[in-house]
Amino acid sequence: MSYSVQNIRNVCLLGHGGNGKTSLAESMLYLTGGTPRLGNPADGNTVCDYDPEETRRQISISTAVAPIEYNGCKINVLDTPGYFDFTGEAIEALQVSDAAIIVCSAKAGMSVGAEKAWKLCQQRKLPRILYISKTDEENSDYNAAFDTLRERFGKNIAPAVAPIWDADKKVIGFIDVLHKRAFKPGPKGERIEIEVPEDKLPVLDELYDALKESVAETSEELMEKYFSGEDFTYAEMIQGLRQGVKDLSLFPVVCGSAVTGLGTRMLLDIIVELLPSPLEGQPLMGENEKGELDEFVPFPGALPCALVWKTVSDQYGKYSFVKVLSGNLKPDMQLVNARTGATEKLGRLYVMKGKKAEEVKELECGDIGAIGKMDKVKTGDTLSDPRKVVKIEDIPFPEPCYSVAITPKTKGQEDKVAAGLIRLNEEDVTFNWVNNAETHQMVVSGTGDMQMDVILSRLKSRFGVDAELSEPRVAYREKIRKKVEVQGRHKKQTGGHGQFGDVWMRFEPGDTEELQFCEEVVGGAVPKNYFPAVEKGLREAVVHGVLAGYPVVYLKATLYDGSYHPVDSSEMAFKTAVQLAYKAGMPQASPVLLEPIGELKVTIPDSYMGDVIGDLNKRRGRIMGMNPDGDGNQVVEAEVPMAEMGRYAIDLRSMTQGRGSFTFHFIRYEDAPPAAQEKAIEAAKAMQDEAN
Repeated sequence: MSYSVQNIRNVCLLGHGGNGKTSLAESMLYLTGGTPRLGNPADGNTVCDYDPEETRRQISISTAVAPIEYNGCKINVLDTPGYFDFTGEAIEALQVSDAAIIVCSAKAGMSVGAEKAWKLCQQRKLPRILYISKTDEENSDYNAAFDTLRERFGKNIAPAVAPIWDADKKVIGFIDVLHKRAFKPGPKGERIEIEVPEDKLPVLDELYDALKESVAETSEELMEKYFSGEDFTYAEMIQGLRQGVKDLSLFPVVCGSAVTGLGTRMLLDIIVELLPSPLEGQPLMGENEKGELDEFVPFPGALPCALVWKTVSDQYGKYSFVKVLSGNLKPDMQLVNARTGATEKLGRLYVMKGKKAEEVKELECGDIGAIGKMDKVKTGDTLSDPRKVVKIEDIPFPEPCYSVAITPKTKGQEDKVAAGLIRLNEEDVTFNWVNNAETHQMVVSGTGDMQMDVILSRLKSRFGVDAELSEPRVAYREKIRKKVEVQGRHKKQTGGHGQFGDVWMRFEPGDTEELQFCEEVVGGAVPKNYFPAVEKGLREAVVHGVLAGYPVVYLKATLYDGSYHPVDSSEMAFKTAVQLAYKAGMPQASPVLLEPIGELKVTIPDSYMGDVIGDLNKRRGRIMGMNPDGDGNQVVEAEVPMAEMGRYAIDLRSMTQGRGSFTFHFIRYEDAPPAAQEKAIEAAKAMQDEAN
C-alpha cells in the first residue's frame, strides 16, 4: 500500500544503550500487526536486531527500519544503537528523520545517552518526544525520572500522560491527559479503557491546564482565548500542540512498557497527530550544479531526488537505503550520482522491515526504502534527475579517535583482511584503515574498542579470516646534536676491475626535516659525476637511523674530500662508501630519538576538569589553555606525546561517563625524554628480532 507524503512519519529512536528502544519498536510492530509475535532482545528474536553479532551480544549495532501502518499513516521507525561506539548509525538515521523519540528508563531517568541524543537533535533542529520506558518494572520511578528530565531540559517538557499506581507503587495504567481518558493494558497488549481514579482527577486537571498554557503560547489568537477563560476545542489543542512541537517550544513526555504494551498506542497516536510529515520537517542543505548551497525543500511533484543514508552489504547482497526527498522512484530509472557525476540505473526497490526486504514497484516522496545491487553507490550519495542534479550536505560522521593495528593470525592472509575491511567499510563509514609503510602495520581507526571487536568478529564470520588487534607502533624520528667528520672508504679487489670509493663527510644538525646535501670538494678529489651517487646513497641511508632504525631528520651532510681510482671507481662504489661513513659517523654525533607530539582539544563538563587534567599530566601532556564552549563545557587544549594517547578514547569515556569528546592531530616532533627513548629503542629491537 502506498501513502501520500502527508501521511508518512519518519521517526528515529534515540537514547542510552539498554533503555528499551528495540523493545519499543517491537511493541509498535506487534500491536499494529507488523509481526506475529512479540520478540525480546534477550532471546535474539526481535525484528530490528537481526544481525548475528546483535543477537550474540544482545545489543543493537546498526540502525534498522521498522515500517508501521497505523490509523492511515505509515510510520518509518528507525531503531538506532545506544552504545557510543555506534553513534555514526544514529547520525545516519537523524539525517533522514523528521522527528525523534528519546527513550529514557524509569529506573535511571536522565542518562548520558539521552543528553547526547538531545544534543544531536538540537544540531539538526529536530522535533522530539521523550518516552519514559520500563515503567512497570521493579525499582522504576516515573516521577523521579520525569523530574530529572525537567531539570535537565527545562520547562518546555510537557507531560502528556499521568501514570496510575496500585498500592505497591506499581504502574498499572495511565491517563491520557490530552483526551482526559484512562487506560490499562489487556492480556494481548491492547488498551482497555477504565475510569479515571478519583484521586487522579486533580492531577489530570493540573496537567491539562499546563498543556493548555503551552498551546496558548503558540499563537496570539489562542493566547487571547486562554486569558479570556474560554476552553480550547480538541482541534485547537491538536493544532497548538503540533505547532509547539514543530517550533521546538514543546516536548511531550509519554511513558509505557514495551513488554505489556502499556502506552504504546498512545505513543503511536502522538506520532500521527503531533509529529511533522516529511513536507513539514527540517529541510536539508543541498548544493546545485553551480556549487550554490540552499535548503532542499521536499516536494512530491518535483523531479526525483533521493539520499543514500545507509548501506548494508553482506553475503546476501548489497542494499542502499534511501529516503526519497522529492518526486518518486521507480525501478530502472536513470539518476545521476552527484558525487561521481555518473548516471546510475536503479535496481529493484524494496521496503525493509529489519532484514526482511519486500519488493515494491515505487517509492513515494518522503518514504524510506532500499535499492538493490547499486555497486558504485556509497553512503551519503545523492541520486537525482539529470535535469536537476543536487548534492545533499554530507552526513556529519564523528572523526575516528581510536586506532589499533590489525594482523591476521595466519601469515599471508593480509590481502584477505584488507578485502574484508573494504566490504565492512561500505556498511560502516565511521572507521578507516591504512597500510602504514613506516611501521609495517595495517592500522584501523574508529570510534572505540567495541566497534573494533565487532569488526574482528565480522571478518571471521563473513570472510573466514581470523585476525587480532594490538597497539599501533609510534612513528618516531632520529636526529643528531653535534658535528662530526668521518671517512668512508670502500675498496674491494676481485678478478678484473675492483671497486673503489673514498669520501670524507661532515655530518651536523640541519635546519630542515629534509636531508640537506652539500659538497665542498676542491681540486677534483672526487669527480663531479659521482656527487649524485653520493647523495643517492645518503638518501637511502637516512631512512634508517642508528638508534632504533627510524628515519633521520634535520641532517646536513657535506662531502668535502675524498679520492678515486680512474679504473676501479664507480657510482656503486661511492654510494657504498658514503653509507659506510654514515654508519661510522652517526653514533659519534650524539643521536637522539624524536617523538611525535599532537595537539589535543578535549571538551568536557566542568565537573570532570580535575580528573582529566590529572590524567593528562600522567601522559606527559602540557596544558596550553582552557576555554568555555558556550554550552556549559570547557575545552582543554594540550600538547601530548602520541605514544601516550593509544587508549585515550576509552579512558576519557570512562573518566567522564561518555560525556567527553576530543580531537587530536599531529603537530611536530620533539626530543623524547630518556625513559621514553629507552622504551622505544627496546620495542624497535624486539620488532627487528621478531622480523628475523
